[in-house]
Amino acid sequence: MKIARLIITNFRGIRAATLLLSDHVVFIGDNNTGKSTVLEAIDLALGPDRLNRRPPVDEHDFYQGRYLASPESEAGDEAVAAAAPAETEDADTTPDPDKNPKIEVEVLITKLSDEQRAHFVGHIEWWSETANTLYDTPKPEGVDQVAITAALRVTFVGHYDSEEDDFKGATYYTRSLAESDTPDIFLKKDKQKCGFLYLRSLRTGSRALSLERGSLLDIILRLKEIRPQMWEDTLGHLDAYNVASDPKLGISGILESVSASLKKFVPKEWGMAPHLKVSMLTREHLRQVITAFVATGEGDHAAPFFLQGTGTKNMLVLALLSQIAEDKQNVVFAMEEPETAIPPYAQKRIVHEIRKLSAQSLFTSHSPYVLEEFGLDETLVLSRTKEGILSQTNIELPTGVKHKRYRQEFRTRFCEGLLSRRVLLAEGATEAASIPAVAQRLSELHPTTYASLEALGICTIDAGSDSQIAPLGAFYRGLGKTTFGLCDKQTDSSKAAILASVDELFMHDEHDFEDLILKQTTTAAMERFADMLEWPPHLKTAFPTPKTNLIPAIKAYFAWSKGNWGLADFLTQCTEAEIPQWIRDACKKLKTVCEPPPVPSAAPGGSPPSGTVFD
Repeated sequence: MKIARLIITNFRGIRAATLLLSDHVVFIGDNNTGKSTVLEAIDLALGPDRLNRRPPVDEHDFYQGRYLASPESEAGDEAVAAAAPAETEDADTTPDPDKNPKIEVEVLITKLSDEQRAHFVGHIEWWSETANTLYDTPKPEGVDQVAITAALRVTFVGHYDSEEDDFKGATYYTRSLAESDTPDIFLKKDKQKCGFLYLRSLRTGSRALSLERGSLLDIILRLKEIRPQMWEDTLGHLDAYNVASDPKLGISGILESVSASLKKFVPKEWGMAPHLKVSMLTREHLRQVITAFVATGEGDHAAPFFLQGTGTKNMLVLALLSQIAEDKQNVVFAMEEPETAIPPYAQKRIVHEIRKLSAQSLFTSHSPYVLEEFGLDETLVLSRTKEGILSQTNIELPTGVKHKRYRQEFRTRFCEGLLSRRVLLAEGATEAASIPAVAQRLSELHPTTYASLEALGICTIDAGSDSQIAPLGAFYRGLGKTTFGLCDKQTDSSKAAILASVDELFMHDEHDFEDLILKQTTTAAMERFADMLEWPPHLKTAFPTPKTNLIPAIKAYFAWSKGNWGLADFLTQCTEAEIPQWIRDACKKLKTVCEPPPVPSAAPGGSPPSGTVFD
């Protein structure tokens, strides 16, 4: 079983999205892009226990909280239609009497097992794996082609019912929505045939190893067709247990005196022999209170599962889900951020095991150790416009970046950029270390004027050389990132190549970054830095009294510590006035670009100037 296509409409932060998925996928992107929402949408349509919640959706599940018809919701119809594939245009064209917005999540499933095909036989459609569209040509023999495979489409529809003043939601067989006034419901037993397992942070609460309906332990028992007759026995034991019956405690005596007093006023049939029991327990109560205890450390003392460390809880839940996957064989396994409280070696182990156990695995992650376990074709970069249109981008390496280099430098040069919204490509290691450090220093000195690069959502990457800024800029820009370049003075041709690949270029007029610093800083800053340094022996010999030959001595130190934070250390001990003006202006410009100030009303016939080069 595999989810080949996912279409989402009006769900949480996503107004519209159409995603095509491979056998194993890791979704990456900046926070609040929509990665978790994608997995929640699948769970809404396929999760067998998701709709146990009443109501199944609420106000906050609708895009921008709009669940009533309004001019704003109708204005977005064109964006939704543009994001939807052509063949879904005829799905549910019945006019909605009150025109309230609907949450719709369509899941197209391929690679059905023989058992699944037999179960869903009346709803099977056909999918072209080469064209990524439904095969609807009126030629039955066409389905025998290798690239045409059996498929199942189901759609969750959630809406606000004005008459009942409540939210409704159910999953239907998609085709029946267009073909019938009473569409066929995709029932819980049908969802269980599909086998979608979703591990999110909420799973690690007190519920996972309890016996509540839909808990992981309950699912395992149902899969193994085990119906433990524990309820009657347990309730019987509890019913027979008389709390505080020992006369030494004094409680039983008080209850006996109450009983004696009662006999004075009413016949015995009205009430006799009051005593204490555990509670008015039913089997539903037991489902909620029974939980697993786990012993950790050297001793035998066991504590409730949900009181264990985060990493231990995650691994225990993962073990349960793995057992479910082994029993069901043909499952789709979705997991959010497997790196949470887990060391790197365990992260890799998790990915390996889940890929092996599941027909399809879907991950979200911010960990380089997880991401490097997926190929380029298995990594989907998600981005979302301010209008709520979510799109996917596959990674394609630019010319000059070989796959071997991508793998070798993934953790140091590519991963952080893939996970960020904005990328600053610095010419070399010195610039890559210095610019974030000095931006942090300036933000501490004057937080209203400057901001750290981290606060602006900018990751800084060492491009390796000025010649690599253009190809890397094109790479990240092609993934929907805002890209900046920072370099020494370039020739006209090199400058043009970089400009074509980045959104903003920061280029100073010196041929060396160290020269820029030394020319634009102050003597006082250099003297103070010289006093702070523990000079290496060879520079002590060359400059026995550094202050008498200050600039050559400091420049020699910068050359010796190149790529090792020497220049960054100098800048972070400077006052604002001692930091070169070009750097101060560049940091102000970055803040303005990333956090534009409110736009004043434009004068008639005028428009604000714009530029792409910072000199």
